[in-house]
Amino acid sequence: MYLGTPDVAVPPLGALHAAGFEVPLVVTRPDTRRGRGSASAPSPVKEAARELGIEVDHDLARVADVGADLAVVVAYGRIIPRAVLEQLPMVNLHFSLLPRWRGAAPVERALLAGDARTGVCLMEVAEGLDTGGVYAMAETPISADDTLATLRSRLVVMGTELLISRLTTSLGRPVPQEGEVTHAAKIDPAEYRIDWSRPAVELDRLVRLGGAHTSWRGKRLKVWSARPVGPAVPDALDGFVPGAVVGGTGAGDAGLLVAAGDGGLEILEVQPEGKARQPVADWRNGARPAVGDRFGA
Repeated sequence: MYLGTPDVAVPPLGALHAAGFEVPLVVTRPDTRRGRGSASAPSPVKEAARELGIEVDHDLARVADVGADLAVVVAYGRIIPRAVLEQLPMVNLHFSLLPRWRGAAPVERALLAGDARTGVCLMEVAEGLDTGGVYAMAETPISADDTLATLRSRLVVMGTELLISRLTTSLGRPVPQEGEVTHAAKIDPAEYRIDWSRPAVELDRLVRLGGAHTSWRGKRLKVWSARPVGPAVPDALDGFVPGAVVGGTGAGDAGLLVAAGDGGLEILEVQPEGKARQPVADWRNGARPAVGDRFGA
């Protein structure tokens, strides 16, 4: 059987089905409302399972009556109780190099922390939060251009290949996790606000996470693309407070340079409140920022 909920759990389910593994039941989180007053919507995994003709349920108690030999868990979204684990062995596809980044947001935390590499682990499901032994893992570097979307997509492909490979051959024996344990707490909405007193390299990582925002003249402004600058240009940034426009205000400039706590952040793509994403040059034509004007003030 299969346990999963979001988009990242769809490709492994499809791969298991395509490889000929019998999946008698998919268990996913209950339907949720997308917005105020809207009808409830099924999870991406529920939709995928229906398209594949697989029975779907929201009740973990069904584990006891499906007659499966193994359950595959991918981003199910809740800790599985011990009583359930005693009824059926389970393997989990986790998107980090355990024991680093146990928890709900391992890809996000690896990106925000500036990790040089990350990966995926195929692990046994044990009582607790991502504490089980590891059957296999695969690694990938995190490049300076990786966004959450590109990194997550790569990890899903790697994880799906690892899952099918091991289930087709042999899982082997799990190896206990070794090393420093870190926890990947879910990203709080407040964390997406740009704190201009932080170093530019950290702000760049936040932007690459997707959804980073600041304010401009009292309205929210999302920043979708940027790059850190400096502190290789100390003369240009000297004397400016964090959040101040430093340069890039000319008609021919592609980016807008803003002072950070250390170095500067060149903003390349933004989304004004109530409008579509656009190059910062197009936004600048209407907003008309001047050197010294401040974001987040």
